[in-house]
Amino acid sequence: MSCLDDPTDADALVLGAGGVAGIAWQLGLLAGVAAGGHDLTRADLVIGTSAGATVAAQITAGVPLDALVARQVDPALRGPELSPASPAASRRATIAALVDGARSPAERRRRIAAAALRAETVAPAARRAVIAARLPAHAWPAIDLRIVAVDASTGERRVLTQADGLPLVDAVAASCAVPLTWPPVELDGRPYVDGGLWSGENADLAAGARRVVVLAPSLGASLAAGGGLDEQVAALRHDGAAVTVLRPDDAARAAIGDDPLDPDARAPAALAGERQGRALAVDWSSVAA
Repeated sequence: MSCLDDPTDADALVLGAGGVAGIAWQLGLLAGVAAGGHDLTRADLVIGTSAGATVAAQITAGVPLDALVARQVDPALRGPELSPASPAASRRATIAALVDGARSPAERRRRIAAAALRAETVAPAARRAVIAARLPAHAWPAIDLRIVAVDASTGERRVLTQADGLPLVDAVAASCAVPLTWPPVELDGRPYVDGGLWSGENADLAAGARRVVVLAPSLGASLAAGGGLDEQVAALRHDGAAVTVLRPDDAARAAIGDDPLDPDARAPAALAGERQGRALAVDWSSVAA
């Protein structure tokens, strides 16, 4: 039996990186699947990285999925967002130049993180205000929520939970701090950047789960310098988990466009995700593990 045959029994929901368009697509997909009677948000464990950290905090706040999608689609309900100072192609070229010649994933992470500490971006307070406006609630939920960030001083991963005693807004802001685009976030006196620098999904954190559903909106080149999603999924399956990975279909890819950080991509990405989710609710075999 696929883990999507009874989604309410899914142990872990993994939400990946993908910019503001990835946030919108994931919310739309979850709402579309739920419309078919399969609520994937009823997981025992929710893991969020970058865009997925925002989605994780949103869906565990007790707000209906259709209301969360409306906040992506309706201009009157949308929260404030900042636009990157440089185009997507320029940002990708800068990252590629930084990691050129690096001899290991750890070295790639350290180079990007070090550059993030030197970069001039928007004011940290302005960026934090954007994250705060995204979240319907600022208290950690009762569910097991794990948010991934990377220590900019060491390049190492940190998994943030309620037990850390940090504000949820700051944890999400750290996970969403795209290097060179948004400012690092200070946690416990140390600077942190985007969790996608370690892995776009960090699905390995679902180890031990019976069933795992992964939403992977990231398109094209990733900041990830750690293990890829395919490797993580193979390890989970080797340990006996049933794993389903959901990625944007062709229509959703077109809606997301070339720059997932572009706020204008929110509405089309959310609507495309919802249409895709409704189709999946009709035919589970198309996404069976």
